[in-house]
Amino acid sequence: MELTGRYDRKRARVSPLQVRAAQVPGAWWVLAALLGLLTLVAVRPAAAGPPSAYAKEYSITVDATALNPPTWWQVPGKTPAIMTLDPDSTDALRTTAPSELKLKPGSYRFGTFTFDFPFTVTLEGVLDYTPSLDQCVSGRGTQKLTITCSRTQPYGGQRDY
Repeated sequence: MELTGRYDRKRARVSPLQVRAAQVPGAWWVLAALLGLLTLVAVRPAAAGPPSAYAKEYSITVDATALNPPTWWQVPGKTPAIMTLDPDSTDALRTTAPSELKLKPGSYRFGTFTFDFPFTVTLEGVLDYTPSLDQCVSGRGTQKLTITCSRTQPYGGQRDY
């Protein structure tokens, strides 16, 4: 068996320039990693300021004990739903006792099986709702929402919400 090519030591040698060229891609990775670390160290997160007014939760008491007959109620997204489960086995809140909710400023709805109405928690943490509900709801400007009617339209007028 005979080899057709000859081994030439001069051709087999790698020049220092070729070695450096082969090492450059690895050097770029090291440089990029160092720059990334320097960026992480140099860029400091902003100091935490006071929480946003919309992030603060307020204790709001909901008192629907005047409703007769007693029933279940909900504030969608904040309490267990009443429309999707068997009322006898649900964790939904009852009108037999006042309940305290932690609510952030924003708009909400109080609802039972037969009626619902909107209310708002202001940035100051107090309640607001439409004046047409004054016959059945009290607590505007406070942190206690009291519902006294089994339906929110005891009169023949138009709703303003």
